[in-house]
Amino acid sequence: MSRAFLFVLDSFGIGGAPDAAAFGDAGATTFGHIIDACADGRGDKDGLRAGPLMLPNLTSLGLVHAANLASGVKIPPSVAAPIGLWGAAEEVSNGKDTPSGHWEIAGVPVTFNWGYFPRTIPTFPETLIADAVRRAGLPGVLGNKHASGTEVIEEYGEEHIRSGKPIFYTSTDSVIQIAAHEQHFGLDRLYALCTLVRELVDPLNIGRVIARPFVGETRQTFERTGNRRDYSVPPPEPTLLDRLTDAGRTVIAIGKIGDIYAHKGVSQVRKANGNMALFDETLIAMDDAQDGDLVFTNFVDFDMLYGHRRDVPGYAAALEAFDRRLPEAMAKLRTGDLLILTADHGCDPTFKGTDHTRERVPVLCFGPDLPHGSLGIRTTFADIGETVAAHLGIAPGLHGKSFLRGTASHA
Repeated sequence: MSRAFLFVLDSFGIGGAPDAAAFGDAGATTFGHIIDACADGRGDKDGLRAGPLMLPNLTSLGLVHAANLASGVKIPPSVAAPIGLWGAAEEVSNGKDTPSGHWEIAGVPVTFNWGYFPRTIPTFPETLIADAVRRAGLPGVLGNKHASGTEVIEEYGEEHIRSGKPIFYTSTDSVIQIAAHEQHFGLDRLYALCTLVRELVDPLNIGRVIARPFVGETRQTFERTGNRRDYSVPPPEPTLLDRLTDAGRTVIAIGKIGDIYAHKGVSQVRKANGNMALFDETLIAMDDAQDGDLVFTNFVDFDMLYGHRRDVPGYAAALEAFDRRLPEAMAKLRTGDLLILTADHGCDPTFKGTDHTRERVPVLCFGPDLPHGSLGIRTTFADIGETVAAHLGIAPGLHGKSFLRGTASHA
């Protein structure tokens, strides 16, 4: 037993989910389509990046091999055998949302059905909005529809500042998002409103209420800030995080990890805005982690800034920036440590719409004394959490099997 480090590249799917068609996502492959776009020039952007996608460090850990296994991405002849354990995992949870993916990673698949909102306008139940307006003392709300977060702020932001009405919107996920200006509406007031709405939607089985603060004075200058906060329902049973903290271990949650698990099983929360700042905080946490501890980071930009906005060059550049920094984390690993890189779902930036895509995810494992080879295709994300549990010497959970104990997988 030593330490474990779990990095989730939010939305970095590798295609091939056997049930993708049931989610309307047949053919989606985030990684594979970014490779194709960069190869034919669609991934180029002046001043940002150009040319083929270059991820030498992730490739050395087995990313291309995992994508080949998951969805047939070609392995170039120049790619050497991976230096760690590599494979893919498919989700068994009923949704393709952030809580479902993360909870399953931590050993608790979501077997119930979330509540969702229809695509009608208005979208939200009249009684829900009326109760929120009355109890929060609001003059009303704006939006009340399915929308992209950046577009809805651009559309309603100026009216929001004039009227004081917050912007309510949703997506195909089980979520209500509320956007409001940090100064004109107030950040604490937005958080209080989201806490109230969380209470109101509990009977509807809605997974998350998300506070989406922004700044700026005009539609040309509006910008969302790093003060996002997610109000999630707690997982239905103890996760890997709960089991670790119950055993006296420290779980350091970087980014939105604490919010995703409703702060259950989390010892420390460390926030940062943007992938590179999150990487900085993760490196500090790696230095702070003691024997038996877990550092768990969500790198949100891949999903929030690039996947949902269908920004192929931005997604490619973010992957390359992450890849350049990966050796810094690998250099901090001690004998006995385990690093796992994975994802929680897909968000193919070349695909229709702006929503998550049902995909297999990479499972890349590295440690100074870890063996090399294929993990095959794991039939649940829960194998990831159970591997961390086995590595850190705590009792197994109810779902999944550790792949460090020679459990079978299929290719």
